[in-house]
Amino acid sequence: MDFTGKIRDMIVEFAREIVNYFLLFFQKSGYLGVFFLMALESTIVPIPSEIVVPPAAYLASKGELSLWGVILAGTFGSLAGALLNYYLALKFGRPAFLRFIKRYGQYVLLTEASFLKMEGFWHNHGHISTFVGRLLPGLRHVISIPAGFARMALGLFCFYTTVGAFIWCTVLGICGYYFGKNEALLKEYLAKGSWGVILLSLFIIALYVFLKVKITKGKKR
Repeated sequence: MDFTGKIRDMIVEFAREIVNYFLLFFQKSGYLGVFFLMALESTIVPIPSEIVVPPAAYLASKGELSLWGVILAGTFGSLAGALLNYYLALKFGRPAFLRFIKRYGQYVLLTEASFLKMEGFWHNHGHISTFVGRLLPGLRHVISIPAGFARMALGLFCFYTTVGAFIWCTVLGICGYYFGKNEALLKEYLAKGSWGVILLSLFIIALYVFLKVKITKGKKR
C-alpha cells in the first residue's frame, strides 16, 4: 500500500472513531447532548454540525431516539448558541471581536479575512442574511455576530435563526436517519443536501433582492 493509501485509511479510521464516540455520547446524553453540541457549533467553537446531528439521527432510526426530537434539539441548540454570539457582539462590539480574532482566531478556525467576508455578506443582504447564513458553510456559526453589531430586533433574529437552523438540522437528520449506517451513502447525500441548501439560499437571496428593488422603485413613483 502506498503512502497516500495509508493516509486515506488513517483518516477513514479516525472519522469512524469520531462517529462511534458521538454514538456512545448520544446514547448516554440523548437530546440534551444534541442541544449542547449544536449550541457550541453555533458559537465560534469549531464543531461541525455534520458530525453531531447525523449520528443522533442514526440512533433515531434504531428506535433509541426520535428523529423529530433530534431535529428540534439541534434547532433550539443552534438558536441558543446564536443568541450567545448575538449578546456578546451586542455587549462588546466590533473592535473587541476584531482584537479577539487577531489574537485567538487561529484556535477557533476563524481568520480576520473570513470575519470580514461574513460582515460583507451581512451588509450586502441585510436581515435576511441571518436566515440564509444559517444554511451556508463557513457562515452559519458566525452570522449572528453582525446581527448583534447592528442591534437587529431580537424577535426577528430569533425567527430567522430558528427557521434556518430547522431547515439545516432537518437535512442532516434525514441523511443520518436513512443513510447513517452506510458511510459512503451518508457522505454522498450530505454533499447533495448541502448543495441543495446552497442553491435554495441563492434563490432566496435573489428573490429578496428582486422584491427589495421592486418595492424601492414603487416608492419612487
